[in-house]
Amino acid sequence: MTYELFSRVALKTDLPAHRLRSGDVVTVVEYHGGRPGQEPGYSLEVFDAVGNTVAVVTVRESQIEPLTSNELLHVRQLAETAR
Repeated sequence: MTYELFSRVALKTDLPAHRLRSGDVVTVVEYHGGRPGQEPGYSLEVFDAVGNTVAVVTVRESQIEPLTSNELLHVRQLAETAR
């Protein structure tokens, strides 16, 4: 699945080095097609609840998923460590 630039998606995996958890909502800022046989990836921008950039990370496509209408957003403290 190819995600549109600036769309919001959810992480499917924890990224402990960035204090990010599965389920965190992030914004797609760049697509990385990958070489033949290589999984494509994305650069993602992570914002706090008031719109400040917290991190920019690069992940494989399998590490993100689209948001759906039957999900609720949730707020958590960034200082918490990843699971």
